[in-house]
Amino acid sequence: MRQKVTLACAQCGSRNYTAAKQIRRLGERLMANKFCSTCNKHTIHRETK
Repeated sequence: MRQKVTLACAQCGSRNYTAAKQIRRLGERLMANKFCSTCNKHTIHRETK
């Protein structure tokens, strides 16, 4: 089973992406290098609460 999580830009904090995560990995925070349209560049996006 998977749970929906929101990814936020580490620099500006805007929430640009959603992702699905396995429930058995709830302790680990998801991080991905994605394009932020607010910053207009590729930045690290982290999982938010």
